[in-house]
Amino acid sequence: QVQLVESGGGLVQPGGSLTLSCTPSGSVFRIDDYVMRWYRQAPGKQRDLVASITAGFTTNYADSVKGRFTISRANALNTVYLQMNNLKPTDTAVYYCYAVYFAEYWGQGTQVTVSA
Repeated sequence: QVQLVESGGGLVQPGGSLTLSCTPSGSVFRIDDYVMRWYRQAPGKQRDLVASITAGFTTNYADSVKGRFTISRANALNTVYLQMNNLKPTDTAVYYCYAVYFAEYWGQGTQVTVSA
């Protein structure tokens, strides 16, 4: 069974940076043909799309993170990243990795907390 594993979350001060990573574990699953996305869910709120990257490396971002977050993929490393700069308290959430092509897969999430 495919499992996506996120890492890189943590506690950071406002204005700081974090880089999240997502990679499949324990399988022969390759991300090359998959659309990869990052979602986030704050307490008591719905899960929202943050950023996506296609197999052809086309990217899209939520308006709230444009200019601050960058999604990228390294197919050779079978990993997708989310570089987050100038973090704000409103970015506090659990961040989830998602892959979709013929099937879809979710990660378990990683907590990002932005607080002084």
